[in-house]
Amino acid sequence: MTDAPILEAHGVNKSFGPVHVLHDVDFRVYPGTVTALIGDNGAGKTTLIKCITGIYPVDSGEFRFEGKPVHVSGPKDVAELGIEVVYQDLALCENLDIVQNLFLGRERLKYGLLDEPSMEQAARDTLASLSVRTVKSVRQKVSSLSGGQRQTVAIAKAVLWNSKVVLLDEPTAALGVAQTKQVLDLVRRLADAGLGVVLISHNMNDVLQVSDRVCAMYLGRVAADVPITSDTRREFLVELITAGRSGDVGLLNAAEGV
Repeated sequence: MTDAPILEAHGVNKSFGPVHVLHDVDFRVYPGTVTALIGDNGAGKTTLIKCITGIYPVDSGEFRFEGKPVHVSGPKDVAELGIEVVYQDLALCENLDIVQNLFLGRERLKYGLLDEPSMEQAARDTLASLSVRTVKSVRQKVSSLSGGQRQTVAIAKAVLWNSKVVLLDEPTAALGVAQTKQVLDLVRRLADAGLGVVLISHNMNDVLQVSDRVCAMYLGRVAADVPITSDTRREFLVELITAGRSGDVGLLNAAEGV
């Protein structure tokens, strides 16, 4: 992990009518690091991610990417910066094969026709760079893949475009033990390759296994942003999620969310 974050959010506020969802949120992502974003339902995780990715405009606050202030008006601007998101529903087309999914909307052309050989090779190279060995052919239809394989394809789609930050929304939800291990190994390899990775998860075992830092949200505020060490316990994370405080770490008055 480097000292300088690649992605920063400072003092982000977001309201929907009279409901104040995010309160002066600070959030940082470092290259080569897996940052877990945790919190109970309604804590503000999804809203924060949608603000970062340009889906929601913020009421106030600042975003920085690679140390420079940035203003985004939509997801396209975010993708051009090098930030990709893998949503929980994966957004894959089951009737298309792996190559077609990876290049959907960004197809390569040659002489006015689809450059199939180039796209196939790029798909193979991307999966190989992620040490993916569970996919037999890049021409397999997504409908024939397991849950873990589909998650792998969705992650490969995110890193195919030379992304620098990848946000993963519950990547192990509904996966079995073996498939979960495959996906977590892949998440770790992304960080080891120098990418900044954000892992949104309710599974504290996954968080402890693969993350370097954890940002815990409580009632729209950041309760703690701390490194994960060998001494970090599941109970510590659960208390931050459910009470906004654990020991001397967290919000001063968690009961009121301040």
